[in-house]
Amino acid sequence: MKIFKRILKCLLLLVAIPTGYFTTAFLLTSITVNKNSDEITSKSKTVYLSTNGVHLDIIISKKDIPPSLLEDIVQLENEEYISFGWGNENFYINTPTWADLTVKNAFQAMFLNGPTLMHVTRYRQKSTSWTEVNLQEIELKKLNDYILQSFRLNNNHKIILPDTGYTPRDNFYKANGGYSCLMTCNTWVNVGFKESGLKACYWTPFDFGLLDKYK
Repeated sequence: MKIFKRILKCLLLLVAIPTGYFTTAFLLTSITVNKNSDEITSKSKTVYLSTNGVHLDIIISKKDIPPSLLEDIVQLENEEYISFGWGNENFYINTPTWADLTVKNAFQAMFLNGPTLMHVTRYRQKSTSWTEVNLQEIELKKLNDYILQSFRLNNNHKIILPDTGYTPRDNFYKANGGYSCLMTCNTWVNVGFKESGLKACYWTPFDFGLLDKYK
């Protein structure tokens, strides 16, 4: 009987933990911070959000990216936009597509506070699938600073991982911070928006949380 009760408690715990996580996540995702940013009319700059259905990236026109952030980033002259994403190193490298997802990789990413990478992708032109975000010059500066601080540096240089990109137009770089279920790729984007004074979620691990704020 004692064994049965222990098994039951373990099962209830296994159900309670994800239920509590997602309930809290949905609640905090619905709370909007920096609401007053919508009242500001002098928004002369534009950045973009893109998603693959799960993972958010921040996309900025190359002309609006300062030299300090562009430094050491592989780029070609005809590329006009650069996207920045942050995520778990093992997940990025070993899960190039969702078909490559394994339980082990997912568990390590969510619970082991693993090392992280910056994923940088270059584009020749704007995509109609991107979500437009209008912002002030000072907000753009703060967002660029936030992205720059996310790169891990060695002697003031970004650390590229050779031959690890998915395509000829993207690269991975070492990043600061640890990935977990509390600090996901989408949380990283949301924190950047919050710290820049842009409308954002109180906290979210989801891509749709921030996207919904700009519909």
